[in-house]
Amino acid sequence: MKSVVASLFVGGALCGNALAGETLFSNYVYAVAPAGEYGKLWAFSRDNSYSGVTLLNFTVSDKGSIVTEKPQQEKVSDTLTAVQDGIFEDDLAERRRIPAVYAGSKLGLLLPMVAMNNEDRYLQPAGYFSIRDLRNIVEYPVDVPSAADALEKPMQYAMSGFAYDSTKQRLWIARGALGVMVHDMSGKNGAKDTTFVLNATSGELEEFKKDSELDLKKNPEIFDVRLHPKTGDLWLATAQGVWVKSSSGLKNVSESLKSSRVTGLWMGGEPLQIIAETNFKKDDNINGGLWRLYGEKAKDFSKVDFLDTAGKVQKKDIYDESDYTVGDVAFIGKTAFVLVRAVGSRMISGFLKLDSLGAHAWEQDDDGKNQWLYGYETGATDRKMTIMSMCTFPLSKNRVGLAIATEGNGVSVSADSGKTWSVILNRAKLDNNLGSVRMVPSVIAPGDGDSDVSLVSYKVGRESKVTIEVFSYDMRKVRTIVKDAVRNADPSRSSNPKEDFWDGRDDHGKDCTMGVYYVRVKDNHGHIGWGKVMTLGGNFR
Repeated sequence: MKSVVASLFVGGALCGNALAGETLFSNYVYAVAPAGEYGKLWAFSRDNSYSGVTLLNFTVSDKGSIVTEKPQQEKVSDTLTAVQDGIFEDDLAERRRIPAVYAGSKLGLLLPMVAMNNEDRYLQPAGYFSIRDLRNIVEYPVDVPSAADALEKPMQYAMSGFAYDSTKQRLWIARGALGVMVHDMSGKNGAKDTTFVLNATSGELEEFKKDSELDLKKNPEIFDVRLHPKTGDLWLATAQGVWVKSSSGLKNVSESLKSSRVTGLWMGGEPLQIIAETNFKKDDNINGGLWRLYGEKAKDFSKVDFLDTAGKVQKKDIYDESDYTVGDVAFIGKTAFVLVRAVGSRMISGFLKLDSLGAHAWEQDDDGKNQWLYGYETGATDRKMTIMSMCTFPLSKNRVGLAIATEGNGVSVSADSGKTWSVILNRAKLDNNLGSVRMVPSVIAPGDGDSDVSLVSYKVGRESKVTIEVFSYDMRKVRTIVKDAVRNADPSRSSNPKEDFWDGRDDHGKDCTMGVYYVRVKDNHGHIGWGKVMTLGGNFR
């Protein structure tokens, strides 16, 4: 039953395939990345049937509002995607994110490429996508040496990081147990691919040949690659610390992380921040850490401090205690926006805001618990959906845009460093004055996480006081959602997503029985609209 609900939810009104006039390929967006031009943003989506990319075009008004203009979409191959099926199931950080990097006009948007295995699941690394424009979606298949057969899972050699050196025309790709691959385009006879492994004993990158054998103790996995924005040195996040390849050679640069399993590196901001994540599984526990080098004077990585609303540093390791893993890091000036998701929970996601002191809590709830995650509660999304990806991009000549991708609620974009957000998603056309009411999704499974509430979507032509009520099939009123709530006229949707939704419960907080229910929306100007939704009852709570 649950799989049927999921397919209805993915293929229903909220999502669907790319259609003429739609803003996004799908509202299930898993990666966003800059497109190299002012106001342009790449978004990669995957729904129940297809995967595809959207090129979004934005302009900013004098008042700072964001307008979407002429978006374009294109499907990728029916048998390939950038979203591996274990992205929520896997515990390890390097396999819970999708690296998405813009590598200039020569390579465009880079994304991992995953094929189906024998069980029809996307869990077979197959290479990478190079998307220069919507007419040039290039699939780069990559050879897998026979030595990889000894690994427990193919995802151990999934591509988890890209770094493009435009000066030397080399693309570096982190491949986990298979080390790092170099796609060298500097030669006159075409591009050449070479795989290297890190020899942690000799401190060298050694070519991995076809007849070589894997030795993960001698040759630790490489999970991420970055080029230092000021020196151009290559930084490697490995299962044995952080290594840097410079003109003077290759060396392990951090005493703090020398023997740590470093699964990710991110660099940016002013002053420069270098953020590292450690992550490993021991028995049934996930141990993680968030580290950074802040500024030019920092000598080594130190753990990120978490501060409460009064600015007091917490003694507990909040990052490890919360079982967070990093999805992306975006930098604007002195602030690092660190997107995290909780292992074992599909719905706990958001971003931390780091400054020179650390991560600051934005609220303390009634139970005295500090809230560090920015997300739905702070207006970054208008529905409570999982945040999957985050980036900055040049919104205009003098303005940096901040974008997040969500699984089900499209893309959110901010023109003011995250203070306010504009939500970009496919919405069913609504008629003015409650002429049409849409329930999104039209089938809910209370307690299921992804589909446990249905948004009441409607539009009023002028400011109104709106009452929303839910009726059973025999027209018995079971719930009043809002009464005389003020709603403004809006060109697309007048709903307040934080209030105008039904969670499948009655006025007493009890789950309604499985069945079809009618939702009535009426305003104080005599207009009435009806919607319809099905609940599967409280079986999923």
